Amino acid sequence: MTALADEAQVHRPATGLSTRQLVAAGIFVLLGIWLASVAPSIQIAWVSGILLLTIYLFAFEIVEVDVAAVSIMVLLGLTSVLYPWMGLEKGGLVDVEHLFDGFASNAVMSIVAVMIIGAGLDKTGLMTKVAGFILRIGGTTEGRIIPIISATVGVISSFMQNVGAAALFLPVVSRISARSGLPMSRLLMPMGFCAILGGTMTMVGSSPLILLNDLILTSNKTLPPEQQMETWGLFSVTPLGLVMIAAGILYFIIAGRFVLPVSSKESSTSGSDPMAYFHDVYGVDYAMREIVVPEGSPLIGETLYETETANRIRVIATKRAGEETRMGPGTVARDTKFEAGMVLGVVADPRDLDAFVEKFKLKKRDNLRTFAESLSARKAGIAEIVIPPGSKLIGKSAIDIWMRKTYGLSMVGLHRGGKTLREGDDIRNMPFEAGDTLIVHTPWNVLERLESDRNFVIVTTEYPRQEKLRPEKLWWALGFFAVALILIFVDMRLSAALLTGAVGMILSRVLTIEEAYDAVSWKTVFLLASLIPLGAAVETTGTAKWIADQVLSVVGDAPIWVIQLAIAALATFFTLVMSNVGATVLLVPLAVNIAVGVGASPALFALTVAIATSNSFLIPTHQVNALIMGPGGYRVPDFIRAGGIMTLLFLVVMMVMMNLIF
Repeated sequence: MTALADEAQVHRPATGLSTRQLVAAGIFVLLGIWLASVAPSIQIAWVSGILLLTIYLFAFEIVEVDVAAVSIMVLLGLTSVLYPWMGLEKGGLVDVEHLFDGFASNAVMSIVAVMIIGAGLDKTGLMTKVAGFILRIGGTTEGRIIPIISATVGVISSFMQNVGAAALFLPVVSRISARSGLPMSRLLMPMGFCAILGGTMTMVGSSPLILLNDLILTSNKTLPPEQQMETWGLFSVTPLGLVMIAAGILYFIIAGRFVLPVSSKESSTSGSDPMAYFHDVYGVDYAMREIVVPEGSPLIGETLYETETANRIRVIATKRAGEETRMGPGTVARDTKFEAGMVLGVVADPRDLDAFVEKFKLKKRDNLRTFAESLSARKAGIAEIVIPPGSKLIGKSAIDIWMRKTYGLSMVGLHRGGKTLREGDDIRNMPFEAGDTLIVHTPWNVLERLESDRNFVIVTTEYPRQEKLRPEKLWWALGFFAVALILIFVDMRLSAALLTGAVGMILSRVLTIEEAYDAVSWKTVFLLASLIPLGAAVETTGTAKWIADQVLSVVGDAPIWVIQLAIAALATFFTLVMSNVGATVLLVPLAVNIAVGVGASPALFALTVAIATSNSFLIPTHQVNALIMGPGGYRVPDFIRAGGIMTLLFLVVMMVMMNLIF
């Protein structure tokens, strides 16, 4: 346990809650008592109290969010037994027969299916290629990668479900994180938020917008002819959506350094420094860089053997113009000659590297580009290997056995007798002795193979095991993905369409059933499914309508734009605690009636509701936020910090653009 954890434990009260959590609990209790005193019915009072409890558990992280959600679901179920003592006339707050309907809901089954589909596409190597393309365009800087990923996902989500677009790009972001060294927590939240924003670009981008025209036609039946509303066209909201996505991207470019977390819970592989351990243990202070050999360089025609030791550098990968990258066994050899246009992957002390570049008039790149894939921390790195007694290599040198070419091991250091020797100390001509520790740069798949070779003892055991990709299954994966999309556009139920694609990938062996199970984030499933009964209780007991009536009664005499803003704020609140579809169905008729009463455009007020139900950034109850929470290692306060500002920005941009355009 760290000193910080010890300190927290010392100052934490006996209840296990911090002082801040206890103070907040007291405030929430007082707020609950006040709501109970003004609520028009006992059902609304109890639901309001449970709603406050949910917000408290989420905001102050008393337990994990999925545990909190399951606890609330169980509590709602218990009301079917405790209702006589709760003052309820009959039954509980939800029908216990439908308590677990969330696990079979369209939303939850859809998110399970898109996770499997995303994993299937990733298993073919497609997402690796997409990630490589984005890196070639955007480099490895946060300021360039975030706009490319976010804009791409935003546009895609305007024509497919936003959770599907986010799940599709989740493995892409993982690959980019591994190769660029940027933490996933810095990339996933902008991607997820822009996937949500993309749902405002077309009338098929989100469920509320898909429902809106039907709700308008229903409302028209009760309106006089002069107040009848026209339905919205497919691209009526596109200008608004484009500005929304642009505003989201600009927000993260400008404020990302302040609001985006660097999570300690996500995989450390992506952001780890492969040289740090060896610097601490052996004092080896090496950097990895790409070097380009230009025309006219004195290096042209020289061999690796003639150059490396003399200049204290180590070439671990090469690429000739028009050829594939060469790295690993059977590729880079000491008799390899340097050619004009050749790109070199070099490991060396930064000072020696700079001297080498200057001496031979070479070009040094700041970031890995050519070798971004092959030299990424997920594919290769520095390892320790010991020569054991009885090894057939004892008495032979690295030069004798052509170690780099034969085994794919590029030796950059040798530790013997308490002393670490390195490039420039002629280590490759030293005969090996039992107990020698070799510091090598190697592809991880080489290290896997050498674990069964008795000539070596592999000390480095914690490294990314290489995935067994199935590129031969690419067309099967793309075919079933296309089938799922086609079924969506022919109005098949979303979950059924997506599950068709997911099951197709399993049957065609793109994924095994075990891999499909592993692809599903069960934390996300339980979080979403467990909150659905709460949304049902808020809606069926009249709690939602009562809250809406109270808010609108306060702003009833205000200017039209204030009333419109209040409706947008209500829709934002309801979509955090219930389904966005439920919030839309509840609030659109209410918004239409208010617009007619105050002389505003009922169609505009109805659209305000449908757009505002995409304003789900504050807590991870939206499907997209729940999806990225685990991989990004996010906590609820991370969403509150970044999502709080995004929520306000959404409302401002929405109000300005809607009143300018419409």
